[in-house]
Amino acid sequence: MDKEMNPNELGELCLLAGKIMLESGAETYRVQDTMVRIAWSLGANYTNSYVTPTGIVFSLSGAGQTKLAQISKRSTDLYKVIIVNGISRKISTGEISAEEAYSTLRKIEKENLKYPQYVKILAASVVSGFSLVLFNGQWHDFFSAFIAGGAGFLCVSYIHHLVDIKFFTEFLAALIVALTSYLFSYIGFGHDLPNIIVASIMPLVPGLLITNAVRDLMAGHLVSGLSKGAEATLTAFAIGAGVAVVFTLFN
Repeated sequence: MDKEMNPNELGELCLLAGKIMLESGAETYRVQDTMVRIAWSLGANYTNSYVTPTGIVFSLSGAGQTKLAQISKRSTDLYKVIIVNGISRKISTGEISAEEAYSTLRKIEKENLKYPQYVKILAASVVSGFSLVLFNGQWHDFFSAFIAGGAGFLCVSYIHHLVDIKFFTEFLAALIVALTSYLFSYIGFGHDLPNIIVASIMPLVPGLLITNAVRDLMAGHLVSGLSKGAEATLTAFAIGAGVAVVFTLFN
């Protein structure tokens, strides 16, 4: 084991790496594998870990205590996942010490490495516009989907800070997307209403969550896979309910 780091500190290092990855949208198996590899690279050959979407339990054989981290917030920040993976590899090859790795991880945990909000909204708009073309829509509806998709993502971004209920935020975002699409269709700016709505809600669809749920189930992490699948199902229900309300009121 690293001469400069005792088992307690090594447990904190592994737990911090796992916590950052799980909060950033990494799969359960990847979180466990990274923690085990870091511990193994620093001389701890026997570890025990239990990872769920809401918490991590980690212990080293011979260490005095079991480490626990509660995961209260989760988002998608794959850049942080890549950085932590890179640090894990550098530890394995001896490029950095355990202390340097821990210090770097503490900085990463506090930093906001995401793109500016306007960039994400613009990206959501572009995805919506080209999704409409992908679904065999017409180019004259491109800007309707572009604006509606951006409005929905803007809603998710800002209402979530006011109301800390994820599914209610997604319901409101889908409602705004459907209302905006219907308005464009009503004034003649958009023509193919169903296609505009479907394309505009694409940035809200929990694609990464569904992928991770399936991957965790295939890897045998049944609790994580089922819980992520349930979260994805509720998100899909919230999006569908928001669109259904508009169709019920105006059709």
